[in-house]
Amino acid sequence: MRLHQLKGPAKNKVKRRKGRGNGSGRGTFSGRGCKGQKARSGGGVRPGFEGGQTPFMRKMPKLKGFKSPNKVRYQVLNVRQLNILKDGTKVTKAELLKHGLIASADKPVKILSQGELTKKLTLIVENVSAEALKKIKNAGGKVKSLGNPRKTRKKKILKRTAKKKAAKTAKKAKK
Repeated sequence: MRLHQLKGPAKNKVKRRKGRGNGSGRGTFSGRGCKGQKARSGGGVRPGFEGGQTPFMRKMPKLKGFKSPNKVRYQVLNVRQLNILKDGTKVTKAELLKHGLIASADKPVKILSQGELTKKLTLIVENVSAEALKKIKNAGGKVKSLGNPRKTRKKKILKRTAKKKAAKTAKKAKK
Protein backbone atom coordinates (compact mmCIF):
# COMPACT_ATOMS: atom_id res chain seq x y z
CA MET A 1 0.00 0.00 0.00
CA ARG A 2 1.23 3.47 -0.89
CA LEU A 3 0.47 6.92 0.54
CA HIS A 4 -1.73 7.90 -2.40
CA GLN A 5 -3.80 4.78 -1.89
CA LEU A 6 -4.74 5.62 1.70
CA LYS A 7 -8.34 6.65 2.38
CA GLY A 8 -9.79 8.50 5.33
CA PRO A 9 -12.35 6.98 7.66
CA ALA A 10 -15.89 6.73 6.34
CA LYS A 11 -18.19 9.55 7.47
CA ASN A 12 -20.58 8.15 10.00
CA LYS A 13 -21.98 11.37 11.47
CA VAL A 14 -25.75 11.49 11.10
CA LYS A 15 -27.42 14.87 10.51
CA ARG A 16 -29.52 16.07 13.46
CA ARG A 17 -33.22 15.86 12.70
CA LYS A 18 -34.77 18.80 14.49
CA GLY A 19 -38.45 19.16 15.25
CA ARG A 20 -39.20 15.45 15.27
CA GLY A 21 -40.74 15.23 18.74
CA ASN A 22 -39.43 15.53 22.29
CA GLY A 23 -38.22 11.93 22.30
CA SER A 24 -35.54 12.87 19.77
CA GLY A 25 -34.06 15.46 22.14
CA ARG A 26 -34.60 18.18 19.54
CA GLY A 27 -38.34 18.69 19.72
CA THR A 28 -40.56 21.54 20.98
CA PHE A 29 -38.40 24.64 20.22
CA SER A 30 -35.93 22.71 18.01
CA GLY A 31 -32.84 24.61 19.14
CA ARG A 32 -34.34 28.04 18.36
CA GLY A 33 -34.86 29.13 21.95
CA CYS A 34 -38.18 30.65 23.05
CA LYS A 35 -40.66 32.74 21.07
CA GLY A 36 -39.60 35.79 19.10
CA GLN A 37 -38.44 37.05 15.74
CA LYS A 38 -35.50 34.67 15.57
CA ALA A 39 -37.69 31.65 16.39
CA ARG A 40 -39.99 32.16 13.40
CA SER A 41 -39.37 30.73 9.96
CA GLY A 42 -37.76 33.37 7.74
CA GLY A 43 -37.16 35.44 10.85
CA GLY A 44 -33.94 37.12 11.83
CA VAL A 45 -32.30 40.54 11.69
CA ARG A 46 -30.00 42.05 9.10
CA PRO A 47 -26.26 42.22 9.76
CA GLY A 48 -25.38 45.22 11.91
CA PHE A 49 -28.84 45.52 13.47
CA GLU A 50 -28.57 46.35 17.17
CA GLY A 51 -32.15 46.03 18.35
CA GLY A 52 -33.19 49.56 17.38
CA GLN A 53 -30.20 51.20 19.08
CA THR A 54 -28.25 53.49 16.74
CA PRO A 55 -25.85 51.11 15.02
CA PHE A 56 -22.12 51.44 15.55
CA MET A 57 -21.46 52.30 11.90
CA ARG A 58 -23.91 55.22 12.03
CA LYS A 59 -22.18 56.56 15.15
CA MET A 60 -18.84 56.80 13.34
CA PRO A 61 -17.98 60.27 11.97
CA LYS A 62 -18.01 60.79 8.21
CA LEU A 63 -14.85 61.70 6.38
CA LYS A 64 -15.24 65.28 5.26
CA GLY A 65 -13.37 67.35 2.78
CA PHE A 66 -11.34 66.41 -0.22
CA LYS A 67 -7.69 65.67 -0.99
CA SER A 68 -6.58 66.93 -4.36
CA PRO A 69 -4.71 64.32 -6.40
CA ASN A 70 -2.91 67.15 -8.20
CA LYS A 71 -1.44 68.84 -5.11
CA VAL A 72 2.27 69.52 -5.51
CA ARG A 73 4.28 68.54 -2.43
CA TYR A 74 7.56 70.43 -2.50
CA GLN A 75 10.79 69.54 -0.76
CA VAL A 76 11.41 72.73 1.17
CA LEU A 77 14.87 74.19 1.50
CA ASN A 78 15.87 77.42 3.27
CA VAL A 79 18.44 79.92 1.99
CA ARG A 80 20.69 79.41 5.03
CA GLN A 81 21.12 75.71 4.15
CA LEU A 82 22.72 76.64 0.82
CA ASN A 83 25.77 78.12 2.62
CA ILE A 84 27.41 74.66 2.79
CA LEU A 85 27.88 74.75 -1.00
CA LYS A 86 30.99 76.24 -2.61
CA ASP A 87 30.96 79.78 -3.99
CA GLY A 88 29.98 79.95 -7.69
CA THR A 89 28.35 76.50 -7.73
CA LYS A 90 25.60 75.66 -10.20
CA VAL A 91 22.97 74.18 -7.88
CA THR A 92 20.71 71.47 -9.34
CA LYS A 93 18.65 68.72 -7.73
CA ALA A 94 21.53 66.29 -8.21
CA GLU A 95 23.89 68.65 -6.34
CA LEU A 96 21.40 69.12 -3.50
CA LEU A 97 20.87 65.36 -3.27
CA LYS A 98 24.64 64.76 -3.16
CA HIS A 99 24.97 67.12 -0.18
CA GLY A 100 21.96 65.56 1.58
CA LEU A 101 19.83 68.72 1.47
CA ILE A 102 16.88 66.98 -0.23
CA ALA A 103 15.53 63.42 0.08
CA SER A 104 14.79 62.58 -3.56
CA ALA A 105 15.34 63.93 -7.06
CA ASP A 106 11.79 63.00 -8.09
CA LYS A 107 9.91 65.60 -6.05
CA PRO A 108 10.02 69.33 -6.87
CA VAL A 109 12.16 71.70 -4.76
CA LYS A 110 11.19 75.10 -3.36
CA ILE A 111 13.62 77.56 -1.81
CA LEU A 112 12.37 79.63 1.13
CA SER A 113 13.89 82.75 2.68
CA GLN A 114 14.83 81.76 6.24
CA GLY A 115 18.39 82.77 7.14
CA GLU A 116 21.06 84.63 5.15
CA LEU A 117 23.01 83.58 2.07
CA THR A 118 26.73 84.41 1.87
CA LYS A 119 27.62 82.49 -1.31
CA LYS A 120 27.17 83.43 -4.96
CA LEU A 121 25.15 80.55 -6.42
CA THR A 122 23.24 79.74 -9.60
CA LEU A 123 20.07 77.86 -8.64
CA ILE A 124 18.05 75.66 -11.00
CA VAL A 125 14.94 74.61 -9.07
CA GLU A 126 11.15 74.47 -9.58
CA ASN A 127 10.13 77.31 -7.30
CA VAL A 128 11.60 80.13 -5.20
CA SER A 129 9.77 82.45 -2.81
CA ALA A 130 9.94 86.19 -3.57
CA GLU A 131 11.94 86.95 -0.39
CA ALA A 132 14.41 84.13 -1.09
CA LEU A 133 14.87 85.44 -4.64
CA LYS A 134 15.83 88.88 -3.25
CA LYS A 135 18.37 87.31 -0.85
CA ILE A 136 19.95 85.20 -3.61
CA LYS A 137 20.23 88.20 -5.97
CA ASN A 138 21.68 90.39 -3.17
CA ALA A 139 24.37 87.73 -2.65
CA GLY A 140 25.17 87.98 -6.38
CA GLY A 141 23.51 84.75 -7.41
CA LYS A 142 21.06 83.82 -10.15
CA VAL A 143 17.89 81.74 -10.22
CA LYS A 144 16.53 79.74 -13.12
CA SER A 145 13.03 78.60 -12.19
CA LEU A 146 11.80 75.40 -13.81
CA GLY A 147 8.22 76.49 -13.09
CA ASN A 148 5.33 75.02 -11.16
CA PRO A 149 5.26 71.26 -11.93
CA ARG A 150 1.46 71.20 -12.02
CA LYS A 151 1.28 74.08 -14.51
CA THR A 152 4.00 72.60 -16.70
CA ARG A 153 2.11 69.27 -16.67
CA LYS A 154 -1.05 71.14 -17.79
CA LYS A 155 0.90 72.86 -20.57
CA LYS A 156 2.23 69.50 -21.80
CA ILE A 157 -1.29 68.07 -21.86
CA LEU A 158 -2.62 71.11 -23.73
CA LYS A 159 0.20 70.84 -26.31
CA ARG A 160 -0.51 67.14 -26.78
CA THR A 161 -4.25 67.74 -27.34
CA ALA A 162 -3.48 70.61 -29.74
CA LYS A 163 -1.21 68.31 -31.77
CA LYS A 164 -3.93 65.65 -31.91
CA LYS A 165 -6.50 68.22 -33.11
CA ALA A 166 -4.07 69.50 -35.75
CA ALA A 167 -3.46 65.94 -36.97
CA LYS A 168 -7.23 65.30 -37.22
CA THR A 169 -7.84 68.50 -39.20
CA ALA A 170 -4.93 67.63 -41.50
CA LYS A 171 -6.47 64.19 -42.19
CA LYS A 172 -9.85 65.77 -42.93
CA ALA A 173 -8.20 68.30 -45.28
CA LYS A 174 -6.54 65.47 -47.24
CA LYS A 175 -9.88 63.71 -47.77
